[in-house]
Order: sequence, then structure tokens, then C-alpha cells
Amino acid sequence: MTAEEQIARLEEQLTHVLEQLRLKDEQLQLAQEQLRVAQARIEELEKQKTPPAPFVKANVVKPKAEANKQRKKRDAKHNHGRLREAPTRTVDHPIKHCPVCANALGGISVARRRQVIELPPPAPVEVTEHVVYHGWCSQCGTWREAPLDVSREVVGQGRFGVKIASLISYLRTVMRLPVRQIQAYLASLHGLSISSGEIIGLAQRVKAQLEPQVAEVKQQIRASPAVQMDETGWREDGSNGYVWCACTPQLRYYEYQHSRVREVFTAVLGASFEGVLGSDFYASYNVYTGLHQRCWVHLLRDRHELKEQHPDDADVQQWAKDVKAVYDQAVAYAGPDPSLPPAKQEAARRKLQHAFEQELWQLCAPYAHTTSPLHNLCERVERFLPELFVFVALPGVPAHNNLAERSVRPLVIARKISGGTRSPQGSDTRMGLFSLFGTWAAQGLNPFLQCLTVLSHHHSLAQM
Repeated sequence: MTAEEQIARLEEQLTHVLEQLRLKDEQLQLAQEQLRVAQARIEELEKQKTPPAPFVKANVVKPKAEANKQRKKRDAKHNHGRLREAPTRTVDHPIKHCPVCANALGGISVARRRQVIELPPPAPVEVTEHVVYHGWCSQCGTWREAPLDVSREVVGQGRFGVKIASLISYLRTVMRLPVRQIQAYLASLHGLSISSGEIIGLAQRVKAQLEPQVAEVKQQIRASPAVQMDETGWREDGSNGYVWCACTPQLRYYEYQHSRVREVFTAVLGASFEGVLGSDFYASYNVYTGLHQRCWVHLLRDRHELKEQHPDDADVQQWAKDVKAVYDQAVAYAGPDPSLPPAKQEAARRKLQHAFEQELWQLCAPYAHTTSPLHNLCERVERFLPELFVFVALPGVPAHNNLAERSVRPLVIARKISGGTRSPQGSDTRMGLFSLFGTWAAQGLNPFLQCLTVLSHHHSLAQM
């Protein structure tokens, strides 16, 4: 092959390679255009993406654990096993001879103790039949029966005793078991066959007998110096309504109402209530004109959400930080000098309350009634400013209504399990039992035993 032919062949190969490179470049440009269109479509769909429901919590980003961070040591008082229980039965295991050589042992003493904690076998249902005799009185000319009074043993005129009624009320209210689960429990463990209607009827009769105790709880709530309130949804016969909760550290009271209007507040606490009310910012509570402490947890939660919505807004981030600092300072206030007279201590607390109010308002004033993202929260602070630091002036009043929030939680769980109630009588029964069992638990009493005690003494109390 001559040199000219070699050059021509190389030029032909070079032309072919350049053509391939051109085609590859066109394919690359096409792929880049398709990627750009796809990215634009993704951004468009992201904007149309439906946000999660309000009750869905976002994933929490946990900080990475430090490599050399030492584990925190717990207090020495926790470094022990389970404490021994008081034995209800003792079994001795004596030894007299050596198990190896059969030699008689001497110096016999206790070497160790081993406890086994176990439940006794479930007791079968006990059926007591009272046989009442009568006789003819010739002088009176009539039949006379032997006296029989079982009012301390049964609920109402039924056959089931107060222990069964108390257990059913406990399982239904505290354990929040559905009726069919209560049926299965009684049948499996105690061999008791009982209809669902009888379970519901027993709970209603228990509540009817405990009505004076429910009314007493309501009166004590109304006479309390400080009460927290909250409400949650409830369904009655398929219609939406609300459970209103009024509580103190020692009392719980629940009442079902069909609405959340402000008149319900008066119906629950009464027109003569003069204590300190703790609540969230719901408008129905605005009807109360007495001392009122609004929940800081709700305010701080809204502040946190605003921070997440505007992560790049320096004003929002700084305002949120400053508001939290004011709150922390108010909560950390230990009170005035205890050696001062009570009047001067009260004056010092009220003076500091107003000082915190002014400090908070100075943070909010520049943003209220503006177009700033902060204007809604700042206008809320402006409206409720006298009700944000009442806890500073009155020791013992919390800065939140967490107690009320936790107190309605059992009702929320019960609603999710059973879906609500089917009748006004059912709602009244559930609210009354929740009020009493919740109050007994708050007072450190055993709800089952307390219910049993009250039912057993109901007849004697009614005759007094």
C-alpha cells in the first residue's frame, strides 16, 4: 500500500470517528434536555403534593452520637434488683444429711431465699341462692317471711353482685375494653356467661348508684381555686359532639355536650366560679372574665411551627429565640423573699408579672398589625397579654394546661376503640364513670376497690 493510500484510509477513519462523536454529542444533548424536562415536572408535582394530615408527625432528625461521649451514670439508689415482696406463703426446704456421703449435717441454718411470684388460679363465679322461708301466723292470720336484705351485695334489683359490677365498670372505664372483650374475659377466667346488654345495663346501674359522688366531684371542681379545662371530640349515635373536661390535680370531671359554644363553659363550671381558669386559646373560654392563665405550650408550639416554615427569615428566628427566653425566665422565677410580709410578696409577684408582660410586648409590638409572618402570633399576644403571666403572680398556677390535655387522653383512646356511644344515657354513663374512676386514680386510690366500697355502702348511706 502506497503512502497516498494509507493517508486516504486514515482520513476516512478520522471522518468516521468524527461522525460518531457528532452523533454521541447529539444523544448527550437530547438526554440533557429530557433530564431538564423531567426535573421541571418533578418540581411541578412537588408543588402540587398534598401535605400530610395535621395529626401526622414529621420524622425527627436525631443528632449523631458523639464518638467519645461517656454514658451518664444513674444514681446508686437504682443499682439493685427488684425488692422482695412480703411472702403470702412460705415453703421450707430442710436438709439433714449430706447428699454425697449421707453423713448427718450439723450447724443447720438458712442459706438463701428464693421468691416465686405467681397469681392464684382464677376463682370461678360464685352463685349464692338465698332460700327464704315463711310461716303462717294464726294470731295475725297471715304468712310471715324471714327478712332478707341483699342491697349491699347486688346492684339494684338484678342478680349480679357488686364485685362483678365493679369489675365490669373497671374494665370498661380504666382498661377501656369493648363489651365483647369483657364478655370473653369473664367467660375465660371465671366461667361467667353474660350478655352484652347485661354488661351495658350493669354499667348504667352502677353510674346511677354513684350519681351523688359524681355530683360531689362537680361541686368540688366549681369550688376549686384553680381549674384547667379542655375538650375533645366524641360521637353519640353517629353525630359529632364534644367531651368537656374540667380538672384539678385531685379531681376529674367529664361532661358530654353537642357543641363547643361558650354557653357550655358556664354549664360545666357554673356562673359562680371564681377561681383561676387554665385553658388554651379557644374562643369559648373567652367568656370567663376572672383570672385566666393561657397555655404557654400551645403558644410555644405555634412559635416552633413558624420557625420551621421560615428557616431563612432572621427576624422570625430571633423573635422565636427571644420569646422562649422570656418564658424560661418567668418559669425559673423562684418567688420573692419569703421573709417579706404576705402583702409585699404579692405586690412583688404582680410587679414582676407586669414586667414580663411589657418585655414580651416589646418583642411583639414591631410585628403586630403588619405583613410580617409574625403578625398573627404577635396579635394573639397583644389580645391575651394579661393572661400569659398569671402563673408568676399566683404560685401554684401552672403556665400550661397539660393536666387537662392528659386528662382527656383516656377519652380519646376510648373513642378510637369504641367509636363513641349510642344514646344520651350511654354518654352520661361513660362520662360519670370516667369522672369517678379518674378522680379516684388522681387521689392515689385503687379505682376498683373504691367502686366496690362505695357500692357496698350505698344502701346504708342512702338510709342516713
